[in-house]
Amino acid sequence: MQPAIQAIWQRGIPQTRERLLLLQSAAEQLSNSRSLDAELRAEAIAVAHKLAGSLGMFGFAEATEHARSIEQQLEHDGLPQPERLQASVDALSETLREALA
Repeated sequence: MQPAIQAIWQRGIPQTRERLLLLQSAAEQLSNSRSLDAELRAEAIAVAHKLAGSLGMFGFAEATEHARSIEQQLEHDGLPQPERLQASVDALSETLREALA
């Protein structure tokens, strides 16, 4: 990454970690209770949207696709499949693991 973009990424790492934790919380709630609190769902949609929009700017195209998938799963009427949502959140986290270390 270019130095300026790298510096911006470094400053945003804590926020990105928080966003991943929120997505993980939503996936866990759905897996554990087969329901998803409306407020948490709305927050997760917003977070996934922000990640999908920003990660590509930092060169994380694969992570952008995972975030977009999460956003789409949460936006559909009804509940997403718990296993599919968890797999998408896990894939996003894994894709960013080294960059967030």
